[in-house]
Amino acid sequence: MKILIVEDEIELLEAISNYLGNSNFICEKAMTLFEAEDKLISFNYDIIILDINLPDGNGIDFLKTVKEQSPETGVLIVSAKNSLEDKLKGLDLGADDYITKPFHLAELNSRINSLIRRKKFEGNNTIKFNEIEIYPDSRTVLIHDKQITLTKKEYHLLLYFITNINKVITKESIAEHLWGDDIEMASNYDFIYTHMVNLRKKIKKNGGTDYFRTMYGLGYKFTDS
Repeated sequence: MKILIVEDEIELLEAISNYLGNSNFICEKAMTLFEAEDKLISFNYDIIILDINLPDGNGIDFLKTVKEQSPETGVLIVSAKNSLEDKLKGLDLGADDYITKPFHLAELNSRINSLIRRKKFEGNNTIKFNEIEIYPDSRTVLIHDKQITLTKKEYHLLLYFITNINKVITKESIAEHLWGDDIEMASNYDFIYTHMVNLRKKIKKNGGTDYFRTMYGLGYKFTDS
């Protein structure tokens, strides 16, 4: 899952990014509205953690932009103001949750996981597709009730496809979703093929069906049809 953290307090920004990164989220950072708007144009995010008070404007304005351009993206507002008015305004404009500074990073992580379940998994703790089961909270994958071992990238790759069943996913989208800003340094997408091959081998080795379809010239599709 890919997260954009919009926060101008550098220590808090780094703390959130490191904590969520260690929880296997892919995190990108922005310290201003300008940076955040630029990233929103260039990339897609599952969740945006949005500080209201930023040096070049109000985060509420960015919230409006997010809901216009990417309504499926979950938004969790962060603010130093423990104000009912701010909270209600943000929620009325489409924010999905609200947390007030100071907060514990564990609570933030819990709220993000809850938000992901609501936005992506219809409130379920488990994602099931035929014989494959994914437990996002523990990053566990089962095939025919037997746990399999995946690398971090393989897990996120499977999760990305299983939450986009029957959709053609381009190599560019895969790279951007799994590697974020770092992908700009890549000269090609050959490494995606390697991850795809390894993931498909592990699924088949553990008795699962290879649901990945190569769409030549386009990308891949995850489907049983």
